[in-house]
Amino acid sequence: MRYIILLFIVFSSNFVLCQQDSIPKSKEARPLPKANKDLDKKIDTSKVEYEPAIADYKIISFYRDTTYVDTTLSIKKEYKYNYIRKDNFELLPFANMGQPYNKLAYNFESNFFYPKLGAMAKNYNYMEMEDIDYYNVPTPMTEVMFKTVFEEGQFLDILLTFNLSKRFNYAIAYKGFRSYGKYNNSQAEAGNFRTSANYLSENQRYSFRGHIAAQDLINEENGGLNDVVGQFESGDSDFTDRSRIDVNLTDAQSKILGKRYFFENQYKLIKKDNDSSSVEKTSLAIGHLFNYETKYYQFTQDSENAYFGDAFVATDLSDKAQLRSFYNQFSAEFYNSTLGRLKANLNIFNYNYSFNSILITDAQVINSNLKGDEISIGANYQKRIKGFNLKGDFAYNLTGDLTGSILNAEASYSLGESVFLSAKLHSSSRMPNFNYLLYQSDYSNYNWDNSNTFEKTKTNSLQFNIDSKLLGSASAKFTTLDNYSYFAVDPSVTLVEGESENQYIKPFQETSSINYIKLKYNKEFKLGNFALDNTLMYQTVSQSNDILNVPQFTTRNTLYYSKEIFKKAMFLQTGVTFKYFTSYNMNSYNPLLGELYIQNAQNLGGFPVIDFFINAKVQQTRIYLKAEHLNSSFSGYNYFSAPDNPYRDFIVRFGVVWNFFS
Repeated sequence: MRYIILLFIVFSSNFVLCQQDSIPKSKEARPLPKANKDLDKKIDTSKVEYEPAIADYKIISFYRDTTYVDTTLSIKKEYKYNYIRKDNFELLPFANMGQPYNKLAYNFESNFFYPKLGAMAKNYNYMEMEDIDYYNVPTPMTEVMFKTVFEEGQFLDILLTFNLSKRFNYAIAYKGFRSYGKYNNSQAEAGNFRTSANYLSENQRYSFRGHIAAQDLINEENGGLNDVVGQFESGDSDFTDRSRIDVNLTDAQSKILGKRYFFENQYKLIKKDNDSSSVEKTSLAIGHLFNYETKYYQFTQDSENAYFGDAFVATDLSDKAQLRSFYNQFSAEFYNSTLGRLKANLNIFNYNYSFNSILITDAQVINSNLKGDEISIGANYQKRIKGFNLKGDFAYNLTGDLTGSILNAEASYSLGESVFLSAKLHSSSRMPNFNYLLYQSDYSNYNWDNSNTFEKTKTNSLQFNIDSKLLGSASAKFTTLDNYSYFAVDPSVTLVEGESENQYIKPFQETSSINYIKLKYNKEFKLGNFALDNTLMYQTVSQSNDILNVPQFTTRNTLYYSKEIFKKAMFLQTGVTFKYFTSYNMNSYNPLLGELYIQNAQNLGGFPVIDFFINAKVQQTRIYLKAEHLNSSFSGYNYFSAPDNPYRDFIVRFGVVWNFFS
């Protein structure tokens, strides 16, 4: 099915592009010539075509922040050229693409008010409602990203967006990959189909945007290495072929599948423009946002394995958690150029988190579902006062058990074009994700119902940022957590030799407060064609128990060289990236839940990762070539992404990003 969708996008792209003229070559739009006597005699201005600039191809986020298509090549693009297409400085990937990420740092702020399904270690490629972009383009635009993977497969992300009319834009995209992986039973594949549209009426009173997304993420689960010391850390040449290494599981698989239908429309009852321009002075609008999503996480296994303990059945094990949710927001928005923008809303959230049946054991009865309605009220406010930009939003729950309240406030100030200051405040109260509250499994130890015992997690954070062209960028975040939820080995159990700790994983809540501080600094130094980009992060945690474990120091340093070559036909960028984080009690991974869990028995990390890259830009095409972890063979085989799960070995990978304009 995914290949049919991909072919449809490619053929649609060719069809639409054939209807248009050639790619715009100028960086600036070409205006019509000014009228004068000589020019009027020589040029018929009605036949002069307008060529759009790159900046005319706009990308609009869920929060209505607008950027434009960027075809440049920079070190920031190098950091984002990966599976999730985001800078993964605070993440540590597993050995294969599409597998989980471990965390080197945390951000506990959530803009969405309600709990999620769970299996969060596997959700980095799952595109949420707020991850879908909308477009405003003068002519059709296509973006294609390709990258090689880890053994037998490829990665491709293709986007086509075009304007069906001057006020209606449409986009269709598909991201898919398959990678066999170096280790046994580690194959991963995924598909992310999304299509979006946005419309603005001619009188600018009515606006609409919406999207449809269908996503699946499928992983074979091997549970990590069976003999870490003898077959991996020893460096035995017999096992440099990683397929020879024994793994804990050979017949397990996990799958996430989600479908979402989203639309939002707004109508302005009152719209007054300034006398001398079309700039809006005052407006009053009503709006409606609707989001319907179904999602499930499933773990399957051919036969029972002592790795997870005793099971109710011996073969064909299948755990499946499902979440169906309806979200409606009704809003009224008042805007005035002097007073700012104020939006009041009423939110209704209907949910049904379910399993196939009620489970009755000797100890307890496990319900089959959690369902209900949440009703809340809220407001958003924005105002720009000279150099100050103020933003704020809050929501307060009226009925329902999942949420309490959420507050976000932000103030920023620009000192000319050289210094930007901002401060952010976040406060929220909500229940943890559904899999902490209720879970059913064919394995007897993975059944619990905490819906009546767990408390709402309270998160409070304060962040300060400074961005200076001279001094660099720095941020300081202070976070306090109460009733923090986590997975860990049941402390009442004493493991005997040969037992796996995965037999006794349970959800818990920390009754004591956790105080977390994260300081981050970035600065780039340039000398001629050379540059040194540095990012340093320091973290510390104050807690009664070792629940929130992070490395104290993390650094990434990139020394690179940039130059126009071949008479400026190509822009070349090549260099070396060094990344290092101090050792810490790294979270372990549980493949049955798709979650990371706390462990304090192994201190891992403290290994360097050195990458060498050569990137180039030819017209609108960016070419990427990287030798990843080139120091793996001589720095010792002690590099892990989680206990029993090694980090990636040395590999050379190639890829490109194309942009086509018509």
